[in-house]
Amino acid sequence: QVQLVESGGGLVQAGGSLRLSCLVSGLTFSSYAVGWFRQAPGKAREFVSGISWSGDTTDYAESVKGRFTISRDNAKNTVYLRMNSLKPEDTAVYTCAAGPYPVAATEEYGYWGQGTQVTVSS
Repeated sequence: QVQLVESGGGLVQAGGSLRLSCLVSGLTFSSYAVGWFRQAPGKAREFVSGISWSGDTTDYAESVKGRFTISRDNAKNTVYLRMNSLKPEDTAVYTCAAGPYPVAATEEYGYWGQGTQVTVSS
């Protein structure tokens, strides 16, 4: 059974930082790319960042470039999303997903987690 479990969300003031984790089990983690997506209330889900199976390729949404950093530890079956300089507009449920490529298209990901809430206060 494939599972993706996010953690690390919470409430933080604007300008603060959080590190999200995505622990993956039930598949050959080192063979999968992982993407982070977010969805704010009343808005569509949007791509945040993605990382290839090797970690050599990463991609970011324009809105988070320079503030967020994605990384992975294949020995721990975990992908991280370091979020710095957080803004109120970053408030959303953040979800990780596993698929063959670190792309923005949600249909490329076959496995999804349940999400973790990130709330940034002004």
